[in-house]
Amino acid sequence: MKNCWDFLNLLHYDLSIKILTSLEDPSDLVRFGAVSRSWQHFVIKNGLCKQLCLRMFPQLSRVDHVNELSSAAKGHAEAGSSNFMEWEALKREHRVYAFLARGCLSFDIRECISEAIIASSTDNYPEESIDNTLEPRDRVARRASYWSSKGQKNPAVPETLTYRLCADLCVITEISIRPFQAYFQFGNPIYSANSVRFRMGHMKSYVDNLVSESCQDCGHEKFVWTYSSDEFPMTQENKLQNFKLPEPVLCIGGMLQIELLGRVQRQDMDGLYYICVSHVEVRGCPLSPAFGIQILEPSENFMLEARSYTQPPPVPEPEPEQTSFASTLQMRMRDLEQIVNLLRENGGNVVDVMEYGYGWDIEDEESDDDEE
Repeated sequence: MKNCWDFLNLLHYDLSIKILTSLEDPSDLVRFGAVSRSWQHFVIKNGLCKQLCLRMFPQLSRVDHVNELSSAAKGHAEAGSSNFMEWEALKREHRVYAFLARGCLSFDIRECISEAIIASSTDNYPEESIDNTLEPRDRVARRASYWSSKGQKNPAVPETLTYRLCADLCVITEISIRPFQAYFQFGNPIYSANSVRFRMGHMKSYVDNLVSESCQDCGHEKFVWTYSSDEFPMTQENKLQNFKLPEPVLCIGGMLQIELLGRVQRQDMDGLYYICVSHVEVRGCPLSPAFGIQILEPSENFMLEARSYTQPPPVPEPEPEQTSFASTLQMRMRDLEQIVNLLRENGGNVVDVMEYGYGWDIEDEESDDDEE
């Protein structure tokens, strides 16, 4: 900076740090570091991009170290003084955290659920399974589409729904839940919860197979939750209710759990309290394929890995017709499985199966679409 004063040399070190850590936009830090080599050295040496990311997402406090996929092999082969290796590590951290901060603000926001994993209980499996909550409609092929808990005498018994997200690292901004209205029951009751709470994290590394058809246990010993929200009140209304998080949350590990607290509706038929959900949406910003993680045993901390410094292209939202077709096909596959099981139980008696009520045709499906 010829013929200019360098204010970093004029100000006290602590004051310089206080000024620069007040910057909230990662682009400002990058511009600051581009002014001169000495300023860039100051930003890198003090890990200012890492500090910015930690302020944005406290969940990153569990990062053990960072890595760059393209230079992983090279890093092990390099040799030099300890000072050189330390400086290279600081530069690597700077690059990874600077891109992470920019990516969290610039990557596309979209639907983030990849698949429904498990529910704490299901009343009639698989007809009322958690898979149904991925379908936006509450009726598919003339059948109600929803998840239902088992009935409870105590309305305080909670339930949980667990989902896998589309990336191991996702910045989640809001979650929407639609309680189910039983239009086939007298009075059209709505089986909502009293309130909801959200957890995000990852499965423990020793858990090989979380879900099986007979498994209804989703105990907390199978997960490490890096974030738990406050409670949000839920209204007893048949609409998609939006729960916007106070601040964007970095989900590390790609697992999200919805905790449904308190039951408000009792079923007249058996006098038990139920919770039923028609649809769940999770909106956020997936950071894959640019970033990935590796869980480290036994600490359950993780390595943050930059796999590419190229911003991923925009991902188009699926067309409603495609989503409906996939959900309808999934329901029909489950129906076919039930038909096969009934045939086995009844010794191949087709009449008993037809009396049970299974069957569809193309005209029925087309008439459903016309009604909508």
